[in-house]
Amino acid sequence: MNDSLDGFSEPASGCVLCPRLVAYRSGNKEKYPDFFNAPVPSFGSPNAVFLIVGLAPGLKGANWSGRPFTGDYAGDLLYSTLTSLGFATGTYGAHADDGLVLNSTQITNAVRGAPPQNKVVAQEIGACGKFLSAEITALTNLKAILALGTVAHGAVLRNLDVRKKDYPFGHGARHVLPDGVMLFDSYHCSRYNTNTNRLTEQMFQDVFIEIRKYIDL
Repeated sequence: MNDSLDGFSEPASGCVLCPRLVAYRSGNKEKYPDFFNAPVPSFGSPNAVFLIVGLAPGLKGANWSGRPFTGDYAGDLLYSTLTSLGFATGTYGAHADDGLVLNSTQITNAVRGAPPQNKVVAQEIGACGKFLSAEITALTNLKAILALGTVAHGAVLRNLDVRKKDYPFGHGARHVLPDGVMLFDSYHCSRYNTNTNRLTEQMFQDVFIEIRKYIDL
């Protein structure tokens, strides 16, 4: 799913750090034996300059396909946006072997395992935090991070020596992190957010346009 990234290891397929997620995964293996049903690894390039951080795998999206944002509506919007701005090449086919390639971009989630009702708890964010922190450190060419939603925003800041109140989440906001990487914020590209017009396709694309401009400086 992802080329080797020096200094970073994905959680094991049988990871037991989060008891609630382990129980949910066990049940899903019985209900949906053909699903991926394991912590979903990051997708992209070890030379990425741009990292996208989502919430967690969706039960019938990434938890089905084994690739972040693949198999549900959120992926339809995310990958079409990435392709339109040159962050991805190929055709998104809503499955992990569609041949889509990310260009200097990587996608991950704040929590690697699918949670019940698509809602994570603090313990799970903390347990997965070490993976996100190590991934950010290992991406030595990183220029920009996009947090999709408040949970992802908080997860990025969690392991930094910063006061969260100094980096308030806001759609379209940007924050310079202590290491010089720029953190961008967007509402999550979930069907709920788009159906309620909290997030429109244009609002979402506008954030990526700004990221494209920033990276290309």
